[in-house]
Amino acid sequence: MTKTSELFISVDIEASGPVPGEYSMLSIGACVVSTPEKAFSCELKPITEKFDEAAMAVLGRTVEDYEKSGLDPSAAMLAFAEWVENVRQVHETVVFVGFNAPFDWSFVNYYFHRFLGENPFGFTALDIKAYYMGATGCQWQDTRSSRMAERLGPSLSGTHDPLDDARYQAELFRLACARNAKDSEK
Repeated sequence: MTKTSELFISVDIEASGPVPGEYSMLSIGACVVSTPEKAFSCELKPITEKFDEAAMAVLGRTVEDYEKSGLDPSAAMLAFAEWVENVRQVHETVVFVGFNAPFDWSFVNYYFHRFLGENPFGFTALDIKAYYMGATGCQWQDTRSSRMAERLGPSLSGTHDPLDDARYQAELFRLACARNAKDSEK
């Protein structure tokens, strides 16, 4: 019997609002946690005109901008699924890793099911904030990226560009895992 290993993929998305279906996923960034140069990024055309002004202010762009520059959501999700399949080895299970994973995974899952009929990540996601809280015993308020960065000392930072943020959260996850392993040795 062949042993299955896990491939952790850091995913970050930007959206026009708080929930999939009513609002649109506008961009995706992803990278392999252990080798962040293996990366995927794309913009998507909106599926609805609805948007939250605060969400769009963070992006510094309009829904119309994504309508012009984005891929059709079916094509974008197919490209993402193909990228996941190409970075995955035969006996690897892909694991979705996110910083506030419930938000990002909800959009990715919705879009995969709506446009492709299945999600290559399955029905689970590993949340970096929850992992860090469990590994360090900190309070939930201490799982903000700024607080984690104070303790872990990453070289990257968040920018609200989904690929930059996927790489940043991959670094945070690697550092948190290394710290947890070191603490476990004591």
